[in-house]
Amino acid sequence: MAVIEQVPNVVFMTRVRDESIGGDNPFKWQDVTTQDIFAGKRVIVFSLPGAFTPTCSTSHLPGYDAAYDQIKALGIDEVYCLSVNDAFVMYQWGKNMGVKNVKLLPDGNGEFSRKMGMLVEKSNLGFGMRSWRYSMVIKDGKVEKVFAEAGFGDNCETDPFEVSDVDTMLAYLKK
Repeated sequence: MAVIEQVPNVVFMTRVRDESIGGDNPFKWQDVTTQDIFAGKRVIVFSLPGAFTPTCSTSHLPGYDAAYDQIKALGIDEVYCLSVNDAFVMYQWGKNMGVKNVKLLPDGNGEFSRKMGMLVEKSNLGFGMRSWRYSMVIKDGKVEKVFAEAGFGDNCETDPFEVSDVDTMLAYLKK
């Protein structure tokens, strides 16, 4: 696992609602850069293996969404959930989960995860290449703190979820 001091420059392919389009799918493509997300802000990103997967859906995303107001009160501008899934999957997952506050960030090609040194193979689960589970605080594009789960590596037999959780992040922010 690489230690990165600054987030890599990548473009995220996102979909945004545009009512002028009309119909059942009123969305358009919108490129969002790491500069757009991180410049001049203090941001949390937590990354997980996949939308609709058990730990990600029952604990990781709901925990951060529920604690959003607490997090914001501790000097954080935004909270992003990143996964190596496409924009359509991330949108449907957020809708299914009733996410109110956390912004879902699709890393469809795994470029951000790879450049962060956090892309792993999960073919043992039929997932292909995915992000390792971690959370981090980014301040103006620079990595302030990373909480990466133990056991980093391809085809990990377990899905550790001990330090990238919202409670660990809140404890860090309160210090």
